[in-house]
Amino acid sequence: MATITDAVESKPKRQVIERAVVRFCGDSGDGMQISGSQFTNTVALYGNDLATFPDYPAEIRAPAGTLPGVSGFQVQFSSSDVYTPGDAVDVLVAMNPAALKMNIKDLKKNGILIVNSDSFADNDLRKAHQATNPLEDHSLDAYRVFPVQLERLTQAALEELGLDAKTMNRCKNFFALGMCYWLYNRPMDHTYRWLDDKFKSKPLLAEANKRAMKAGYSYCEATEAFQVSYEIPPAKLAPGLYRNLSGNQALAMGFVVAARQAGLQLFLGSYPITPASDILHELSGYKNFGVLTFQAEDEIAAITSAIGAAYSGALAMTTTSGPGMALKTEAMGLAVAVELPIVVCDIQRGGPSTGLPTKTEQADLLQAMYGRNSEAPIPILAASTPGDCFWVALEASRIALKYMVPVIVLSDGYLANGAEPWRIPQLSEIPQIPVHFVTDPQGFLPYKRDPQTLARPWAIPGTPGLEHRIGGLEKQDVTGNVNYEPLNHEKMVRLRAAKVEAIGQDVPDVVPSGDPEGDLLIVGWGSTYGSITAAVKTQRAAGRRIGHVHLRYLNPLPRNLGQVMERYAKVLVPEMNMGQLSMILRAKYLVDAEGYNKIQGQPFKQAELEAKIEEVLSYGAVGTGKNGR
Repeated sequence: MATITDAVESKPKRQVIERAVVRFCGDSGDGMQISGSQFTNTVALYGNDLATFPDYPAEIRAPAGTLPGVSGFQVQFSSSDVYTPGDAVDVLVAMNPAALKMNIKDLKKNGILIVNSDSFADNDLRKAHQATNPLEDHSLDAYRVFPVQLERLTQAALEELGLDAKTMNRCKNFFALGMCYWLYNRPMDHTYRWLDDKFKSKPLLAEANKRAMKAGYSYCEATEAFQVSYEIPPAKLAPGLYRNLSGNQALAMGFVVAARQAGLQLFLGSYPITPASDILHELSGYKNFGVLTFQAEDEIAAITSAIGAAYSGALAMTTTSGPGMALKTEAMGLAVAVELPIVVCDIQRGGPSTGLPTKTEQADLLQAMYGRNSEAPIPILAASTPGDCFWVALEASRIALKYMVPVIVLSDGYLANGAEPWRIPQLSEIPQIPVHFVTDPQGFLPYKRDPQTLARPWAIPGTPGLEHRIGGLEKQDVTGNVNYEPLNHEKMVRLRAAKVEAIGQDVPDVVPSGDPEGDLLIVGWGSTYGSITAAVKTQRAAGRRIGHVHLRYLNPLPRNLGQVMERYAKVLVPEMNMGQLSMILRAKYLVDAEGYNKIQGQPFKQAELEAKIEEVLSYGAVGTGKNGR
């Protein structure tokens, strides 16, 4: 006969751990992004530090259950600092055989695998090109497998609501979400409120998803399937008010704030393209801040409308990805020639051509640097984290307005869709962006330059006495009249280049994190920041002398970068391309920079970078200074 003591002893143990990585995966219609986002928001509200990686299929309507249609959402959350969404997965939720096949390689040995066993019929296996059933062929013996009849259990939980089978089946992702909430001892209150708001016009659907989530939570308690549940204490974040923020949201907010700080109207001219479209969606919701969004008929109309808006005195911007940058090229040259302040945001993706629309890459750097006819230099900034996108938007706007130049901001799909806890800054932390419109016709010349910035005056059309030409034909120095003289052309080309170089006076010197000199300097840019930071931290703890410089300003580069690189025996440049920054560094500084290049549509893993660091430091002489020269 069972005793009270036996019942207490059979209760699942609660184990305190530092961090965990959870991935939801299934068909694009299985609600994996919703489940992942709700789980992320819940752990963020609890106080954990986190990083996410939503992984979308490129096919819009891939056949259900097939490999091209698999969607995923990964989150790493921790009681200490988080720099990446994680390498290996602790808990994998797989809704069908295709999702399992595409993701099982990333699950840790002895990791938890929750599988929707209702989706493993013969037809499901054929769609996923599985010759045998992995739930039966012992191929999953290395993992803790929990086959759960998600569809049938969800239907049983919802049978009293009178919903049709298809609607009930769509709630199974919340059953799985409830299981994960139980596994990590997280409350469901926030998701309840979200469901009430999401389905306020359809309360029956809100109730259905709530019941499914409760059923998943109760399933874990009632069946005692899991012997252990886990507790991850809150992280010790800097004091302040936080929100969960993606890179595209941060860019949108950054430009709104920049316009407010400059006292200008914000204009966005954009043509929808993955993964940049969300910036247009976000900014269209800021009409009460005077934001004007224009969904153009093509990429050329998008950027030329931004040039027109800048001519009329707005903070003007356009957003796109690599293929759209190619179409905007001629108009970017026009913006260089007329010297008007616009910001071009390139949210990079895998290419060439249509390439990998939903996957990430860093392969547009050389395009941003040189992808225009003739000599048409443009300053370039790159964001390093989702939250950093906010500050880069502010800085790009400040530079564009101060120097009267177009500016390119480089982000990518990993930053755009990823999210992190972001401390909302105080107003005192946000720089003012002064703007001066010329209004006095006395002595006005449209290309008379500020001696420090080389910026030309900004004259609003319709201001009496300030009429002037703009256009793509070469300008005469100072007057702006059309001019074809050889020496004048050379002077204007050099002046425009000198203006971009003058921005260097606003670029702070780089200060390496880690060791200020040593055996290896890692130079990175963009979204490689998190994985590099985590790898360097671990390798330095093992006794290696490594520094890390992460570049926000790519054109012009920081003035002391060459001297910093000389303090290390070797330089390594990890990039999600074939070596574009390393090519620039080698050409400009004659430094023997070694590239570490990944072109898989996926971000670097910390383990990959650590292995490369160990490889680089294992051959050749190492020692302080002179980059091995």
